[in-house]
Amino acid sequence: MSELTALLEKYSKPGPRYTSYPTAPYFNAAFGEADWRAELAASQDAARGLSLYFHIPFCDTLCYYCGCNMVATGDYAKAMSYLDYLEKEMATVAALADPARQVEQLHWGGGTPTYLKPAEIRRLGEAIRRHYKIADGAEMGCELDPRELSLEHLQALRELGFNRLSMGVQDLDEQVQKAVNRVQPAALIDQVYAWSRQLGFGSINLDLIVGLPHQTVASFSKTLDQVLAWSPDRLAVFSYAHVPWLKKHQKLIDETALPSFATRLDLQQLIYDRLGAAGYVNIGLDHFAKPTDEMVKAQQDKTLWRNFQGYTTHKHCDIYAFGASAISQTSAAYIQNEKNVKAYQAKVQAGGLAVERGLRLSRDDQIRRDAITRVMCDLELDKAEFEQRWNVKFADYFADALVDLQPLQADGLVRLEPARISVTDLGRLFLRNIAMCFDAYLKQAAAEKPRYSRTV
Repeated sequence: MSELTALLEKYSKPGPRYTSYPTAPYFNAAFGEADWRAELAASQDAARGLSLYFHIPFCDTLCYYCGCNMVATGDYAKAMSYLDYLEKEMATVAALADPARQVEQLHWGGGTPTYLKPAEIRRLGEAIRRHYKIADGAEMGCELDPRELSLEHLQALRELGFNRLSMGVQDLDEQVQKAVNRVQPAALIDQVYAWSRQLGFGSINLDLIVGLPHQTVASFSKTLDQVLAWSPDRLAVFSYAHVPWLKKHQKLIDETALPSFATRLDLQQLIYDRLGAAGYVNIGLDHFAKPTDEMVKAQQDKTLWRNFQGYTTHKHCDIYAFGASAISQTSAAYIQNEKNVKAYQAKVQAGGLAVERGLRLSRDDQIRRDAITRVMCDLELDKAEFEQRWNVKFADYFADALVDLQPLQADGLVRLEPARISVTDLGRLFLRNIAMCFDAYLKQAAAEKPRYSRTV
């Protein structure tokens, strides 16, 4: 067993992904629509940009591994109706926001946003521009499923100003694809990828998943051969989280075909070795990018940030999120919409907003969020600068975290220096474990803890 494999085994434990802190399981229903309206009124700052997120939950078919909030349906009328509610919700929020604020980032996620036909893609894009001012050079990204995708879909996105795409590849092995009900030959993805480059999309991300049924090091190595030949700008290589108690459709996966823990560790080793040799920079967690990518530059400049879409270069933006399950964020609060599509639509119809739950951050939440974000994005934390910003004595405030970090230092994941905490190159693979040391909620009684996927 290699040293890396031994560490992957040692630190593979349930833990949050820290797309927020506090994490979503701690949002509560006491935070409602009136609180979101009040937060919108209190948080208007013309100097802060906006990041808009639109959740399109529909898919043509059910991928058995999926952990997203989605609805598999062949009834396109549901999507047409859903757009009516999206437009009503965004109009309500726009009326409560400063019209001078510019949208610096726009993202469509799902489900599958390209489930929408080209005409509806244009309809939604034009509605957004009616209600919000899109900044010149804004980052505009869309997730897409290459299956049943036409050139016209991509042309519609490009006409609206979209410049980034994220495509779900997952695995190119036919046996794996059949086992998870997502069959998409490499030739199909190759065509969509070629169209995207020809149309001038400036950045393409490919998503892969390790831990799927029937995956082996040999089979996934072949997938990586093809993926690296495409040379995407970014790669996200997620570990499959088998949580059938949360996602009932995952029961359709044959658990006996899932790779063993030892094989999963070998797959992780393969990924780090192959992507590193190909010149990709490990941003952290499961994100990789070419050295010239904006995300790498943002990490170097200490302007990288994390939100519910993962890593982002737009640190100083409030997030206004629309659609079922979408999560909005200001500097002081998180707000999540109803997850069920019918419940979402009923609330929008009744009042224009669809809040299911949320959270107003305490000062301790904000301090710990900043510490976790600095570690996960900057890969270091300057103690003096942190003390000055928050008016705390670092050694006292984080006495428990410093104790918890000691074993990680012994394993070469962090360096605990008098002036700063630094993540090592090896530690980039274990950022969730490092961040957990600063998480006050994890220290609650075990009976109160939510269930998380494994960190590695």
